[in-house]
Amino acid sequence: MDEASVPDELARLWRISSESRLGRPAKLDVGLVVDAAVALADRESLAAATLPKVAESLGVTKMSLYRHVGSKDELLVLMQDSASGPVPSSLDGTGPWRDRLRLWATEQRAVFARHPWLATAPVSGPPQGPNLIGWFDAGLRALRPTGLDWGAKVGTVMLVGEYVRGNAQLTQGLEAGRSDTGLDQAAAEQAYGRAMASLISPERFPDVAALFASTTFEDTGADTAQEDFDFGLDLILDGVASAIER
Repeated sequence: MDEASVPDELARLWRISSESRLGRPAKLDVGLVVDAAVALADRESLAAATLPKVAESLGVTKMSLYRHVGSKDELLVLMQDSASGPVPSSLDGTGPWRDRLRLWATEQRAVFARHPWLATAPVSGPPQGPNLIGWFDAGLRALRPTGLDWGAKVGTVMLVGEYVRGNAQLTQGLEAGRSDTGLDQAAAEQAYGRAMASLISPERFPDVAALFASTTFEDTGADTAQEDFDFGLDLILDGVASAIER
């Protein structure tokens, strides 16, 4: 495609410059604006990454940002692609599809841990930027030896990606709920299990009562968040394996 025909939003997303290199370098560019917005979201929250606050952090006026970012919605798209980062080199290798897709999910989880706001940011469409396209490509590449058709590959990558995203949202929500109590995850789960065991009637909720009467919520010293993530991911991968066998 002729670069001149690329829409402005995509040109900024792919850092295709339409400006002459002659003269004094501009004080701002898309990268600086997006970096400042991501830093604000990382430090405070996504809600804090407003155009006025981004402008203030850069020492410029809000209106000067519009030369580099068309709107707040466009800024969010730019931030999501930037925060996702390039695909790590760990995903460049070869091996069994299951191992590679598991690693892909694990690396995605690490991205959400570095940028918690990314898991809750609204998604307005399919991936368009170079980083998110790179992640999409890596997921498809992991499935290359499976024999699945393109529709199944795309569906699998989307399913695993949404599982990782949802798990990150749940983890953040539970952490926020524990923040006022001062308890770590194991202690919070133990307190929850004991409280529910004292309230729930076996006659009304027989299976839930049996759950809370068990040792499931007692502290075993294990990383239950990791165990829960692995369990759910294995269920999904088992389903993919069944589809491949069919």
